[in-house]
Amino acid sequence: MLKKINHIGIAVHNLEEAIPFFGGTLCMTFKGVEEVDGFKVRVAFFQIGESKIELLEPTAKESFLAEFLAKNGQGIHHIAYEVEDIEAAIRKLEEDGTRMIDKTPRQGAHGARVAFVHPASSQGVLTELCQMGH
Repeated sequence: MLKKINHIGIAVHNLEEAIPFFGGTLCMTFKGVEEVDGFKVRVAFFQIGESKIELLEPTAKESFLAEFLAKNGQGIHHIAYEVEDIEAAIRKLEEDGTRMIDKTPRQGAHGARVAFVHPASSQGVLTELCQMGH
């Protein structure tokens, strides 16, 4: 069902302050910034091997990410696994008793369709399934 780790999401207060560390200090390849209105975030992606690091900055005080930062501070927010067929993956997880935040996929960054698994079902780690656009 899972193909690979697509990206690791890291919550930050400010992209402009965080980007130089990942792109400069760590020498990761910067892939750009995108606003994802449906999630009220701006994201910056960096390529590292087959996977990416996704920096997430909230664009609204009432967003899930602003709440996460207020409660937890900056740091790892989620791990995203790439799947071939997101509907089939959601169906299988639900059949296995997994609690899903998203029962149907939503639009994510870079044309991906995404769905989140509730941390209560994944040992406290927010888990994202993503099917890349073709």
